[in-house]
Amino acid sequence: MLPLRRTLATCSLTHTRQRLLRASRVLPAGAQAISAHRPLTGRLPMQSRQYSHAARRTIDHSKPPHRHVSEPPTTPSFITSLAHTGVLPSVGIERNASAAHLYACALRYEQGTVISSAGALVARSGKKTGRSPKDKRVVEETSTVNDVWWGPVNKKLSEESFAVNHQTAMDYLNTRDRLYVFDGYAGWDPKYRIKVRVVCARAYHALFMNNMLIRPTPEELENFGEPDFTIINAGQFPANRFTKGMTSPTSVAISFERKQMVILGTEYAGEMKKGVFTVMHYLMPKAGALSLHSSCNEGPNGDVSLFFGLSGTGKTTLSADPQRLLIGDDEHVWTDRGVFNIEGGCYAKTIDLSADKEPEIFDAIRFGSVLENVVHDENGIVDFSDKSITENTRCAYPIEFIPNAKVPCIGGHPKNIVLLTCDAFGVLPPVAKLTSAQAMYHFISGYTAKIAGTEEGVTEPVATFSACFGQPFLVWHPVKYAQMLAQKMQQHDVNVWLVNTGWSGGVYGVGRRISLKYSRAIIDAIHSGELENAEYTNYGVFNLQIPTKVTNIPEKVLDPSQAWEGTTAEFSQTIAKLAGLFHTNFEQYATQATPDIISASPQI
Repeated sequence: MLPLRRTLATCSLTHTRQRLLRASRVLPAGAQAISAHRPLTGRLPMQSRQYSHAARRTIDHSKPPHRHVSEPPTTPSFITSLAHTGVLPSVGIERNASAAHLYACALRYEQGTVISSAGALVARSGKKTGRSPKDKRVVEETSTVNDVWWGPVNKKLSEESFAVNHQTAMDYLNTRDRLYVFDGYAGWDPKYRIKVRVVCARAYHALFMNNMLIRPTPEELENFGEPDFTIINAGQFPANRFTKGMTSPTSVAISFERKQMVILGTEYAGEMKKGVFTVMHYLMPKAGALSLHSSCNEGPNGDVSLFFGLSGTGKTTLSADPQRLLIGDDEHVWTDRGVFNIEGGCYAKTIDLSADKEPEIFDAIRFGSVLENVVHDENGIVDFSDKSITENTRCAYPIEFIPNAKVPCIGGHPKNIVLLTCDAFGVLPPVAKLTSAQAMYHFISGYTAKIAGTEEGVTEPVATFSACFGQPFLVWHPVKYAQMLAQKMQQHDVNVWLVNTGWSGGVYGVGRRISLKYSRAIIDAIHSGELENAEYTNYGVFNLQIPTKVTNIPEKVLDPSQAWEGTTAEFSQTIAKLAGLFHTNFEQYATQATPDIISASPQI
């Protein structure tokens, strides 16, 4: 009898290979095939030529770029390990190529790609400009079936369907003239890090993961060996929606047993980044370490702060503080030795970005960075206020591009934890000090608003609850992460704060977004110790302790009931509505929560 993979592949070849042969010159959405002997159209922006000289120098318009392979060369062990993925030996491989070479390939083969006036590679992700959580699947396997929190976050996929998707992806990738492979690490602590391999067909994707993973030294690359996890990105080619478990042409599927992730039908690079995070969210608790959707920085005295929050709540912005060292902007692990960053770079939102408001991020946009889905003029000057493609415009850059980054990205145990929320109702205070029970209640609840553009179809803030401030990436039940956090908070006597970066004065559409300068002032007051010694007053319904004064913030802003611009009755109705949503959401966790955590819920 034929092996399962071969049997499934044989059954699907009649349809799959015919589609692949017809699509053998498939490029990103809207692109046209470019002949190897056809000159490139367009010019490099004048302002960017000083940055892109190396990239332009490698382009020969009379023939394809040289088959670049970084030192060390493709050793027999590398070829063997890559063959296990399904890559044919006849395919040209670009392994851990330099940024300059990836620029050259992207400019030649990926239409719409340019170099910005600041030197960043500007790329388009096609139709998908955000993650597709409804298309995420986890393979139901004997070894992990009892570990996974099955439901709307982790939808089941059969091993057979995963094998079909894997074969479809490999059939597509093996028709390409060139593939890009990046081998790197997830996790700065050598005790916990994992080896990750990315196989893709776009130079943009390779450069993106070069920035987001931890880049190996030449010696580490030479001795890389078998990866612990492999991402197979064939996002230019759609999934077969008739495959069992598929509901659209997009599929993002993870097999913990096979140690692989397969992407079909989406070219949004963020799927790879969050795929690695999902893997770490599974592996780290098994190793006794707590994985966290948080940013992290360190003060001059070594005091570490964690910032929890979903995309758009301010994790990246508020942790990029010129007075503190940046450990990381999005994904961390808390061990018995302290905290470490999972990533080797940052993935910052750039909508309305300016040098005045976010100078560290603005200055990180230069040669080697990847700008996604931004609008620019003929000179490569980016208009960061333009939302015509998406509101989810972003930049991926190595963490070293932040001048005050701490490398290696490792710190001690946290002194402060900040739970960031983006309240679309306008009734949560800009800052509140939480008790231990309240901290666990709000961590498990994970209230925020989905910000426009972070997910497909979201065009305005929508109130939502995301367990552990990272529900889309959880693998275990939320209570497991919460229990681990409670133990560490108690062990290290951590201060916990609820900080609202959302609306004030009214609901979304009526009130205003809380000023970034106020949010920064609050974080400064936390780090200086001002809020630890401040006077507090009780804030009704949610039973929160809010400060009466914070330096550089009007007192009226600190109390939502005072900042409210509507009637008292409207405020009471609105806060009661939000409290009711909290109660309804927490019902699913009540049976596993302790009485003191339940008592921390809003009082209706």
